[in-house]
Amino acid sequence: MKKLIPLSDNVIVKPLEAETTTASGIVIPDTASKEKPRKGEVVAVGPGRLVEGKRTEMDVAEGDIVIFREYAPTEIKVDGKELYVLGIDSLLAIESRISGTSASLQK
Repeated sequence: MKKLIPLSDNVIVKPLEAETTTASGIVIPDTASKEKPRKGEVVAVGPGRLVEGKRTEMDVAEGDIVIFREYAPTEIKVDGKELYVLGIDSLLAIESRISGTSASLQK
């Protein structure tokens, strides 16, 4: 895959498909209306926003699973794979984090 480097405070996210089985074991058929995924894995992180000549530290790191606003992503295709470009302000939460990341929220 091509290496994409997001600018400023943007991140690139690989969307994760919603689970098709509920917690109680009920299988949701493919014919049910499918919404755009609102969860994904961070695959690239920009250097951070420039504020008064200094870069702000990003709160996410590559490998984090994040939840984002439904209509926020800009959809792109790279090597036939769908990716989303999102600003850091469009991310709502980190669902899981890989160990050993240096993102500021891990403190």
